[in-house]
Amino acid sequence: RWQKVLYERQPFPDNYVDQRFLEELRKNVHARQYRYQAVVFQSGAVVQQLCSVCVFVLTWWYMDAGLLSPQGLFGAALLSSLLGYVLFDAVDGGAGRWASGRTRWADLKSTLVFAAFTYGFSPVLKTLTESISTDTIYAMSALMLLGHLIFFDYGANAAIVSSTLSLNMAIFASVCLASRLPRSLHAFVMVTFAMQIFALWPVLQKKLKARTPRCYVAVTVLFALAALAALATVSSVGAVLFASLLLAISCLCPYCLIRLQLLKDNIHGPWDEAEIKEDLSRFLM
Repeated sequence: RWQKVLYERQPFPDNYVDQRFLEELRKNVHARQYRYQAVVFQSGAVVQQLCSVCVFVLTWWYMDAGLLSPQGLFGAALLSSLLGYVLFDAVDGGAGRWASGRTRWADLKSTLVFAAFTYGFSPVLKTLTESISTDTIYAMSALMLLGHLIFFDYGANAAIVSSTLSLNMAIFASVCLASRLPRSLHAFVMVTFAMQIFALWPVLQKKLKARTPRCYVAVTVLFALAALAALATVSSVGAVLFASLLLAISCLCPYCLIRLQLLKDNIHGPWDEAEIKEDLSRFLM
């Protein structure tokens, strides 16, 4: 009788296996079963980031067209930042702040330093890309915003995720677009607004998602509606296309993922590579 051993000679070829070989076959051992509602909930991070990019580009377009003053944008951004700051502490009762050991005075100093630094260098930002053509600036900004969406941390554990790279690409795009605005004050307000929507807003999103899922869903829906309403004032066709994109990401893609899970067929058996599960640290001492 054939035995699965290599240290004895047997009257069988090296690649011989008997009928017992497939008895150890297992399928989809580590496959995850997704629920449609859970996948739709997780897709909210993608929807919110797309809306953030849309709101940022629309804000720049309003300022470039003279429909939005820098004072008005700065006041609205300051008010929303204060509300978000209060909400950030109210969600967990300040437990996260106490755990990090960061005080409100430290947050205020960081904000003032950033505002003063950005305002002081706003004339430099305004004239930074004067030697570059406008078409090149637009192409670079679009590429950087696309990279921001690709490398953003949506909660997946993947090698492509890089929060630092994603934020740097978004700020680079904001600097490029701000350099095409009329005055240095416009550039200062635009870069400040970019920091708020690309750096601070995702942090609040993650906290709402972890602590208050219902509030997170409500904020996601309201933010998407606000982005669509703002886009509709510029282009009705663009608003329809963007709404179709958001619906596809939040409704159609989760459905396709659930359906494709039924076709998954990963096999496991005695042909798999051996895995050492024993703790071998004692042999290293």
